[in-house]
Amino acid sequence: MVINDPATTPGHRSIRSFVLRQGRFSPAQRRAYESLLSRFGIAFATVPLDLARAFGRTNPKILEIGFGMGETTAAIARARPGDDFLAIEVHSPGVGSLLKLIEQEQLSNVRIVQHDAVEVVEHMLAPGSLAGAHVFFPDPWPKKRHHKRRLLQGAFVHTLAERLAVGGYLHIATDWEEYAVEILATLRAELGSLDRVKRLLKTLGMVNATPDFLETPKVMNGASDLMVTAFGDKGRHARTTIGVAVLPLDAAVEVEGMFEVYKSALARASSVSGIPLKSPRKEPGPRSM
Repeated sequence: MVINDPATTPGHRSIRSFVLRQGRFSPAQRRAYESLLSRFGIAFATVPLDLARAFGRTNPKILEIGFGMGETTAAIARARPGDDFLAIEVHSPGVGSLLKLIEQEQLSNVRIVQHDAVEVVEHMLAPGSLAGAHVFFPDPWPKKRHHKRRLLQGAFVHTLAERLAVGGYLHIATDWEEYAVEILATLRAELGSLDRVKRLLKTLGMVNATPDFLETPKVMNGASDLMVTAFGDKGRHARTTIGVAVLPLDAAVEVEGMFEVYKSALARASSVSGIPLKSPRKEPGPRSM
């Protein structure tokens, strides 16, 4: 068995960024979970993982934190066969879902750790071992009294950045504006100064809109203005905006920005954050969240 219950692991943290809920397996998810986890799963340990041995090759290693039901992780792994993906998730139905996709799509470049991501990063990954890290839509914990549970706080961001190799990248996406601003502030604190941001390279806006909505660029204005306000001339950027039929979690808008930063002990990489905006028009326009 390759599962460690985070709630019973010796030395476990009292405050976590997740709550284990009783999820329901579909029959296919349960079958995949029971038959494939021993092949594609990696047990949590308090010693560094030999990533080359785990994947059977020395290709670049990308960390995926909180992959949900695994659709995005599987799609990225399929599109990037030259990279290996270490995917972390605590919820068993999601693990079963990704295992099912691994089998269906014959993916050989994905491994799964079902455990608390903070402990995996701290104990199982050596400094400089990752070519990149993805944190897509972490739980925003919207109530103020729960903010202490948010994953992307200073200590964890510091540790995660140390695991990146020189030239590595950190890709963060969120559809919760207040959390996005907090993430930017956390990255700024870990960088030490916004002076280490070399420039904002580009933004991509995806608007959940009806086909006849022709003003998607206007939806991006707020995000672009915020970047210029935060970074000055370094925040001026190229941008692309597209209309889409659906976004994860039924979000109205997803905005991604790719930053280039100067090399340092804590920031060797590009960092990407998503900021949700509301359309200036109601009808026709983006569907409500």
